[in-house]
Amino acid sequence: MPNYVMRLAALFSGGKDSTYSIYQSTSQGHEVVCLVTVFPKSEESMLLHHPNIEVTKLLSTSMRIPQVYLTSDSNDTSNEVNSIFQILKKAKIDFNIEGLVHGGISSEFQKKNFENLCKKLDLKLFSPVWNLNPHSYMKQLLEKGFCFMITSVTSEGLDDSWLGKIITHADIENLSELSKKHGFNLNFEGGEAETLVVDCPLYSYPLEITNFKKIWDGYRGKFEIIESKLDYSKK
Repeated sequence: MPNYVMRLAALFSGGKDSTYSIYQSTSQGHEVVCLVTVFPKSEESMLLHHPNIEVTKLLSTSMRIPQVYLTSDSNDTSNEVNSIFQILKKAKIDFNIEGLVHGGISSEFQKKNFENLCKKLDLKLFSPVWNLNPHSYMKQLLEKGFCFMITSVTSEGLDDSWLGKIITHADIENLSELSKKHGFNLNFEGGEAETLVVDCPLYSYPLEITNFKKIWDGYRGKFEIIESKLDYSKK
C-alpha cells in the first residue's frame, strides 16, 4: 500500500496499456474515480487512440467507474491537449482528483504533453507501464487475466489475420519473432497495432462483440465493431 492513497483520473482508450495502468494503480492502493476519454476527430491523431473508441462507454459501465469524455474537433496535437486540459480541469472540481494515470510505455512525446498538463493543474502523473520490457509486459498481461484483441494493424509483418484476434501466449512468441524480423515495437507503442481489452479483473462483465467488419487495404487494416454489449451471463 502507498503511504498516501490518491484519487486519480485515468486516461482511457479501452486498449491494453490504459486498462492495465488502471489495474496497476488500483493494485497499489490508489482510487481511480473517473475515466477520461477524448474521442479524436480521426485516425490521423498523433496523441489519441481511435479504433472503436465508443466502446469505452460500455467498459466504463463494466468497471463501474464514471467516464467523462468529449470529441475533439481537430487532429492538431495542441488542440487535443487543450481538450484534455479542459476535461481534467472539470474532473478536478467534480471528482476531487489529485493525479492522472497515463498508459504510455516509451513515447516521450506523449509523456511530455501529459507532464505539462499535470504541472498546470497541480496533479501528479502516474505512468505504471513506463519503460516495461515489451516481452515481459505482454506475458504479464495474460498472466494477470487480461483478455485483449488486436483491432488495427499498420505495420509490415502484421497482416489481416491478426484483426480481431484474441492474443494468446503462443501469439506473443509469434509477434516477438515478427517484431525482430520487421522492426516494429512488440508492445505496439509506435502505433503498429491497436488493441481492445474485452475482459480483465477490473470488469464486472466481459465485452461481447455481436457484429463487426474487417477492413483491409493490402497493407493496413482495422477491426470495426458495429454492435457490442456486456455479457451479463458471465461473472
